[in-house]
Amino acid sequence: MRAHKLTFAALVVAAGLSLTACQNDDAAVGQTDPSSAASASATGGGSGSGGPEADSGKESAGASPGGKDTAAPAGSDGSGKVAKCTTDGLEITAKDNFIDGDPDGTVAVELKNRSGGDCVISGFAGVDLKTAAGSLSATRTGAPGDPYVLKDGKTIAFAINYPLNETGGSGVRITGLVVTPPNETKSVTLAWPGRGSLPVTDGSDSGSVKVGPIGSAGQGG
Repeated sequence: MRAHKLTFAALVVAAGLSLTACQNDDAAVGQTDPSSAASASATGGGSGSGGPEADSGKESAGASPGGKDTAAPAGSDGSGKVAKCTTDGLEITAKDNFIDGDPDGTVAVELKNRSGGDCVISGFAGVDLKTAAGSLSATRTGAPGDPYVLKDGKTIAFAINYPLNETGGSGVRITGLVVTPPNETKSVTLAWPGRGSLPVTDGSDSGSVKVGPIGSAGQGG
């Protein structure tokens, strides 16, 4: 009887161990399946062309060329080039600039930009004195400076130097001043603001009247 009881107890223990093993196997299978499904889902989302991650990547890639375009320098096609100053866009005036004690007379010719926009000016203006004996062209003297951007409403000037008539005679009467801006063919005629005459000289008067480059009489406001 005791032997039967031991045998029955051993069967009960064995059955319990078998049931525990089956439960552990079922639990292991249950953990494996969800894990495999999550991994497949993530792989499918990442490789799909219509996923949010793909759309975001496309937008980011498209923003880079746009940034380069907006950073391109403006006016590279030459549209920002400043035009030269023209006779019609300048208000030209002349005034006596003689200082007591100077060996020669000086007239300052001012060119004010009235064009409505900036313009470039440089070099020498053409200068002719109208006299009772005919026209007298001034000789250029000095070195021209670099091209100057003359802002709208601003003034730049150049100087005319001429010999003073200290002979005691009437000399050669000056009746007018003709100015042609640099690189222009249209002239303006102004009243002569300096001394009224030039000394009479033997032969040609060439070189007696001199004109400096643009800016040689200072820059106005």
